[in-house]
Amino acid sequence: MKICRFDNDQLGLVEADGVRDVTAALSVLPTCHYPLPRNDLLITHLPAVMAEITRMAPTAPKLPLAGRRWLSPVANPGKIMAAPVNYKKHLDEAREQAEIHHNNQILEIQKIGLFLKANSSLCGASAGVALQHLDRRNDHEAELVVIIGKGGRNIKAADAWGHIAAYCTGLDMTVRGPQERSLRKSIDSYSVLGPWLVTADEIGHADQMDFSLHVNGELRQQANTRDLLIGIPELIEFASSYYSLEPGDLLYTGTPEGVAPVVPGDVITTSFAGIGEMTVAVRAA
Repeated sequence: MKICRFDNDQLGLVEADGVRDVTAALSVLPTCHYPLPRNDLLITHLPAVMAEITRMAPTAPKLPLAGRRWLSPVANPGKIMAAPVNYKKHLDEAREQAEIHHNNQILEIQKIGLFLKANSSLCGASAGVALQHLDRRNDHEAELVVIIGKGGRNIKAADAWGHIAAYCTGLDMTVRGPQERSLRKSIDSYSVLGPWLVTADEIGHADQMDFSLHVNGELRQQANTRDLLIGIPELIEFASSYYSLEPGDLLYTGTPEGVAPVVPGDVITTSFAGIGEMTVAVRAA
């Protein structure tokens, strides 16, 4: 099932020829009071919401895909985790290009571990990327994003697939410089997610997914998730050995070689097998 948030915080069921407005399915979510939960309510109760969507979809209003405003399909993740240099060829280019490493030592992911991005950096595809620090290089990084559906600590890799609710396309935007990754990648709009989530039952082989990124029609990145240095189950095991994972947490799994700068006026287009295309406009903040 492809589920989106669109226009004015409406919930949608994405079909080949349109999107059905199934916002009423959110009525199955519980009412919350302060203090609010640390997990995303939609993802926590996704099976119940999906059942309600299935029930009401045949009579739900259908809107054209064109003209929709795509919001982040996960509204309130507890945290955004990200895997640096998780493709061998990207590790190589990061070490070779001074514009990327800025005299920082680029360690293997097994040594440096994961990093966190600020939740305030999250946005949907239609919000676009608002570049800051235009005197420095701002790069695109296409990544498969895992949405955690079942929380836990010290999750074993063998059990990790059962903790995944869905997948999304992600852009882990970054401004280059000597500062820590978390700072440079946490600028507002530098964690793009979307254009919709695809539930895990519809993605047969997330560990064998082709994907690509174009800028203004020019191919920049092309890879397959089989080339991840640390695979998806192992990333979840790694992350959960440090953090308690919660439903709705996002895990950016890493970007391949081909990262390059973008400037205001550029248009980024990603394509992920089983998910679809996402178009993101770049502007100055």
